[in-house]
This record gives sequence, structure tokens and C-alpha cells, in this order.
Amino acid sequence: MVWLALFAAGCLDVIGFIMLKRTSVRDTWMNNLLMLGAFGASLGLLSFALQSVPLGVAYSVWTGTGTFGTAIVGILFFKERASILRLVAIAGIVGTIIGLRLTV
Repeated sequence: MVWLALFAAGCLDVIGFIMLKRTSVRDTWMNNLLMLGAFGASLGLLSFALQSVPLGVAYSVWTGTGTFGTAIVGILFFKERASILRLVAIAGIVGTIIGLRLTV
């Protein structure tokens, strides 16, 4: 259950960054509210996961999930470049997240 919460926290982090990007383009109260809500919920789920997952592992998985998701969203929806090196680095992040999960 805590690993699902940790994954959801990473996904909410991605949503927060999508809303941050939207806020930079069009600064509305709704975009700001959604951004703050996503980041707040993300931190709440991270806090829940920290009750049973070690700090270093939880933080690494949370930021890795957020980094992976944000990079993929940037490539798919914001027309960011998808070079081979970038995709290999993203795969490395996924490998690291899986490796950390296997250590606990």
C-alpha cells in the first residue's frame, strides 16, 4: 500500500509540474490552485510512505518517478527533444527506481 502511495505521490508531482508549465503560459487562479493542490497531495502521500519506507529510498523513488514522468510528458506533449542519450538516461532512472524498490 505504501509503495502505491509513493508511486501516486510521484504522479501527482508530475501533475504539479504540468500545472506549473501551464501557469507560466497562462497565469490563472485555477492553474495555480491545481498546481498547489497537486504538489500538496504529493507531499502528503510522500509523508504517508515515509512511515514505513526509509527516507533515502522514498525520496529517491519519489523524485525519480517525478523526473521520469515529467520528462516523458515533456517529450510527448510539449515537443521537447527525445534524443537517444536522453531516452537512455530516462531508462536509467527507471532502472534505479526498480533497483531501490528491490532493496527494501
